[in-house]
Amino acid sequence: MKPQQKVSVCCCLGLLVVALAAALKEKEKEQVLWSKSWLDLADKDAADSASSALPTQTQTQPPLNLMVPLTLIDSAASKGAVCLDGTLPGYHLHPGYGSGANSWLIQLEGGGWCNSIRNCVYRKTTRRGSSKFMEKQLPFTGILSNKAEENPDFFNWNRVKLRYCDGASFSGDSQNEAAQLHFRGQRIWLAAMEELMSKGMQKADQALLSGCSAGGLASILHCDEFQDLFPETTRVKCLSDAGMFLDAIDVSGGHTLKNLYAGVVSLQEVEKNLPKTCIDHLDPTSVQASLAPPSADPRGLWGACKSNHALCNSSQIQFFQDFRNQMLNAVRDFSVSTKNGLFINSCFAHCQSERQDTWFADDSPVLGNRAIALSVGDWYFDRLPVKAIDCAYPCDNTCHNLMFK
Repeated sequence: MKPQQKVSVCCCLGLLVVALAAALKEKEKEQVLWSKSWLDLADKDAADSASSALPTQTQTQPPLNLMVPLTLIDSAASKGAVCLDGTLPGYHLHPGYGSGANSWLIQLEGGGWCNSIRNCVYRKTTRRGSSKFMEKQLPFTGILSNKAEENPDFFNWNRVKLRYCDGASFSGDSQNEAAQLHFRGQRIWLAAMEELMSKGMQKADQALLSGCSAGGLASILHCDEFQDLFPETTRVKCLSDAGMFLDAIDVSGGHTLKNLYAGVVSLQEVEKNLPKTCIDHLDPTSVQASLAPPSADPRGLWGACKSNHALCNSSQIQFFQDFRNQMLNAVRDFSVSTKNGLFINSCFAHCQSERQDTWFADDSPVLGNRAIALSVGDWYFDRLPVKAIDCAYPCDNTCHNLMFK
C-alpha cells in the first residue's frame, strides 16, 4: 500500500474555455498540472454541439513535422475495450532515446463528450467514436515534438498520443445493445496502459500523464490510477490542459451544459469509475458547463464574440471578467500546495500545450517571461515554483487569440 502523497497541480488558463474539475484526491496523487482557457467552444465538424470537439485552429501547420503512425491495440477486443462502434482503440508512439529512454509522456486526446443515444450514434461515424475514421498518422507538435528547440524538456522522451473514441473522457463502462453502442472508456484506458507497460513503460523513472479538454479532464480522473502503475521511486505527475470545467452560470442565466454531463454520467455509467474522494462530497454530474452554448444563446447574440474576441462588447467582456474571478476563487485552495502549480493566462485560447505556437516558439505567450513549455518543465522537475496568474484581459499582448471563420 503506497503512503499518501500530495498532488502537484498547475493550471494554465486562457480566456476562452470553462470548466469545473471535480476529481482530485487531495492527499493521494502525485502531481497534476492544469492548463486552462476560459470559454468552451463547440467543434465545427460535429453535427451536435453537445457532443462536439473544439474547432480546428485557423493556422497553417509548419512543414516537416514528425508524423507518427497509428497503432491499434489488438489485445483490447478480448477485454471489451472498444470504441463506440466496437472497433479497436489506438495510439501513436514515438520512442524515446538518450536521457529520455526511460521517461514516458502520455497525452490523452480530447474532443468533447456524447450524452445521449442520438449523439453517440452520430459520434461513432467519426474519428471520435471509431478507429475506422482515425487518421493513420498524426503530426507530433508542441509537448509531443521531437525537437529540442520546440520541446526542450520532453523532446527525447517516449511520447504517446492515446486516441479518444469513447465519448466520456476514458471513464464510461456500459453498453446499449439496441443502438450497438459500446461505452468502454475505462476499459480502453486500462488496455492502453497494459499495452504501454509491456512496451517499456514499466521501466519508467519519470512519467507525465497529460491531456487537453476532454482529455485534460481524463488526466485528472485517471491520475491516481496512473501513479499506481509505478513504484514510489518513479517521478509521476499529471498535466491537465484546458480540462478544469467550471460549473458557472451561462449567458442565459442557467447551467445549460450541466445537463450534458449529467447525461454522460448516466448513459455511460461513469460514476462508478470516478474517484471516491470526489463523489463522497460532490454530485458526480457537477463537472462542467460552458458559458455560451447555442442553447443558451438562441438569438445568436454571442456568435460574433465567440468567433472573434475583438467583436465582444463591453458587457460581454465584463461577463468574462466575472467568470475570471469565479475561476480564481475555484483554484484558490488548490493553489496553496507548494507542489501544485498554476499557469493562467488571459488569452482566448484552447489546448495551448498541443500547438507549437503557444507551447514554445519565438513569440509564444509568456507569464513572467516564461513560456508555457518552460513553466511546465519548471513545475515537473521542481526547478521553480509555478504560480503564474495573468492580469485581466486585455492586458496580455503575448496572447495567440483564436478566431473562427
